[in-house]
Amino acid sequence: MAKDLLFEIGAEEIPAGFLPNIIKQLGELSTAALAERHIPHGSVKVYATPRRVALLINDVAERGEDVHETHKGPSVSIAYDGDGNPTKAAIGFARGKGLDVSELKVVDGYIFADTTTAGLDTKEVLSDVLPTLITGLSFPKSMHWGDLEERFVRPVRWLVALFGQDVVPVTFANVTSTNVSRGHRFLGESELTIAEPKDYVDTLTKNFIMIDQDVRRETIRKQLTELAATKGATVVWDEDLLDEVTFLVEYPTALCGTFDESYLALPSDCIITPMKDHQRYFPMVDGKGKLLPMFLTVRNGDSKSLDVVAAGNERVLRARLDDAKFFFNEDRKTPLAGRYEALTKIVFQEGLGNLKDKTERLLTLGAALAKEVGFADIATLERATHLAKTDLTTGMVSEFTELQGIMGKEYALLDGETPAVGEAIFEQYLPRFAGDILPATDAGRILSIVDKVDTIVATFSRGLIPTGSQDPYALRRQTIGIINILMDSKWSLSMRPIWVKAMELLGVASENQEELLGQLENFFILRLKNILLEQGMPYQVVDIVLSQDTVTVALAEGLGQALTANRLDENEPLMQAYTRIYNMVKDVTFTGVDESLLKEDSEQALYKAALPVYTTNRNAIEAGDYVKAVSLAESLVPYIETFFEHVMVMDKDEAVKQNRLQLLRMTYEVSNLGKLK
Repeated sequence: MAKDLLFEIGAEEIPAGFLPNIIKQLGELSTAALAERHIPHGSVKVYATPRRVALLINDVAERGEDVHETHKGPSVSIAYDGDGNPTKAAIGFARGKGLDVSELKVVDGYIFADTTTAGLDTKEVLSDVLPTLITGLSFPKSMHWGDLEERFVRPVRWLVALFGQDVVPVTFANVTSTNVSRGHRFLGESELTIAEPKDYVDTLTKNFIMIDQDVRRETIRKQLTELAATKGATVVWDEDLLDEVTFLVEYPTALCGTFDESYLALPSDCIITPMKDHQRYFPMVDGKGKLLPMFLTVRNGDSKSLDVVAAGNERVLRARLDDAKFFFNEDRKTPLAGRYEALTKIVFQEGLGNLKDKTERLLTLGAALAKEVGFADIATLERATHLAKTDLTTGMVSEFTELQGIMGKEYALLDGETPAVGEAIFEQYLPRFAGDILPATDAGRILSIVDKVDTIVATFSRGLIPTGSQDPYALRRQTIGIINILMDSKWSLSMRPIWVKAMELLGVASENQEELLGQLENFFILRLKNILLEQGMPYQVVDIVLSQDTVTVALAEGLGQALTANRLDENEPLMQAYTRIYNMVKDVTFTGVDESLLKEDSEQALYKAALPVYTTNRNAIEAGDYVKAVSLAESLVPYIETFFEHVMVMDKDEAVKQNRLQLLRMTYEVSNLGKLK
């Protein structure tokens, strides 16, 4: 007979940002633990609120399944002597499996032992398993409390562990499991007896705990939508904010607040940022998309005295908006261009100067990159770069750091700078996080890339290369940002000269540049590899495209997609032909073929077939037509096979030999297979 399992960990308020990953981990750990012990079960659901994480598994078997195994032992010649008597090897093998030697069987010249391990009582197993679920969870930050050794994300206050109606004994941090949970901190009962797991959700619901986070999220969305509609407004949705609010409350009730219309004279971001990032409020707009002097928020409680709660939230927001208004007015007294020298007061990195020094490097690096990609509007790029970091000296950005770049654009436009300059200032920080928008202008793309390159190279030059989970300067994110920008722009750009130029500007000693360049390129290639794999490219294809002599993001992505579609790596005759060539020419650099030295009919035939294909292939690669480029290799396979049947490559005449190697190298280039392993 099967029973339901409930395991609830009650704690002090857990940070909202931690809970989605905790939910994922607990689900994976629990299913893996039961599978390892061969305990069948039904559906698995993990719930989470600020004060609890709960695991509910339906139809868990009362005993684990018996495990039947067949173990291979030594050969018959070793297991038995000439008279057919078991040797020490056979006796020892049988004893090790808990069997008599007579129970062994012989199959295909080897002895085998069949064993059966009886399934264990589930309740006893759970006493060992459930504590490991707690200790197996990992968090960005954990803590211990009192004089206890145990660590958890927040102090654990209660444990509920039920298998059917039976309490499973679990102890963690001096807290012992019971069947008693807790309701809402203010509205529910302080102690709730859970008779059995199937009663859990209903019992909590009656005590003002909306335990299912999916239900809670949709309830919040519905409440906010309906409340906005009553005001003739539309919610400005932010899914990340919605997720955060979902894990900040146990019993959500939406409410509306207002603020003075005079604040709407501020740039909209100066209002929205304090709302969303500091107060967790949802802005509202009218039918024309204009920001309204109202906000929505969610209370962790019922609908009583909502006017009092709204008034309290309004006071808090008013103070934040007063700050924003003050900083805005003070900032406007000095234009961005007048703040350039103030950059000397902001340190970039230890030993690497200030932000004015960085800006001057960006001017030079940006000009170099612009030349590489053929960007002509140098005046816009230089002006945007000159002003790029100046908003960091403003009071607004000092108070609301999330507004860097955003306020730079706003102030630039107010100062009379061109829209192109303002947009590039904003785009320098894009993308700011996974899934964020990318720069849409070429000036913004260039400024964003060189800003990230300078930071990456500077940090690497100090020996601060990310290891494991340690990445305090977010170099992985910035590298991924560069790759995504290059993919979006379709620029066929080699990063090597940009890395080198950045090293020179940072004063990296010449004797250290080669080692540092290798570290930078390996770091970059690894990020690119992960992105290509996430796109669904097979490992073999990714290895091929990243083994090209010169790798650009555009080449890697385009060639990878073309190879994935055609799967040359699965074409056995083609791979055999070109692998044979590669083994002979992997160290040969193509310089050209002397047609006059081609003596044999088969090598002349290969040359006549390969030359136009080689030219077409190079042109296709240059034009970014990778599908066409990879479609050409197969046409040469018959000529390659005939060549190897009739031609001795290693001719006694050195000139003939080298010319044949050149022919093969030219032929191999058509394959786009890179450096085959």
